[in-house]
Amino acid sequence: MSQSLAGYLMESVRILNAASESISQDAVDAAIEAIVAALAAGKPLLVCGNGGSAADAGHITGELVGRFLQERRALKVVCLSSEPAVLTSCGNDHGFESIFARQVEAYGEPGAVLLGLSTSGNSANVIAAFEKARQLGMATVALTGEGGGRLALRADHLLAAPSRSTPLIQQVHVCLYHYLCCQIECRMIGEATGR
Repeated sequence: MSQSLAGYLMESVRILNAASESISQDAVDAAIEAIVAALAAGKPLLVCGNGGSAADAGHITGELVGRFLQERRALKVVCLSSEPAVLTSCGNDHGFESIFARQVEAYGEPGAVLLGLSTSGNSANVIAAFEKARQLGMATVALTGEGGGRLALRADHLLAAPSRSTPLIQQVHVCLYHYLCCQIECRMIGEATGR
C-alpha cells in the first residue's frame, strides 16, 4: 500500500509510543542486569538473528565490543550471525536450524547470556539456540514482535514490540538495543571503577 513519508513516520512514532507503554522498565532492567552480571563475571553475551535481525545482531556486537558512547574495555560479545564459514558448514552438515545452536554449544557456558532477535518469535534456528542455551544453564533474552511467538515460552526475558509489521518491529528493536547498549556500557564502567 502506498503511503507518504509523513504517514510512515507517524505510524513509526505511534508504535514507539505503544512500546514505551507495553514494554516494562522492570523487564528491560532485568535483562540488563542478567547481561551485566555475565559480562562482569567474564562470561560471554552471544547474539543472533536472521536477515535484518542478523544485521542488528552485528550492530549490537559492534557497539559492545567497540564502544557505544564511552571509552571502556572491550566486552565479551559474540555475533553468531556473522561468520560465513561457520554458518555454511553448520547449515550444510547439520541443517539451517542448527546454525546458532551449534555455536551456542561451542561458545556458551553456565552464567552466559544469549540474546536472540526474531520479529515473529518463531525463527526455528533462534528457538533451537535458546533450547541449547537453557541446557547449558545460560540466561536468555528475546527481542520479538507482538506476543513473542514460540520464543515467549523459552525466554527468561522477553522484550516484545507491540506490532506484527516486521519493519516497525525492527525500528522498535533498534531503540531497545541502543538503550540496552547504553545501560550495559554505563554499568560496566561502574563495575570497573567500583561506582
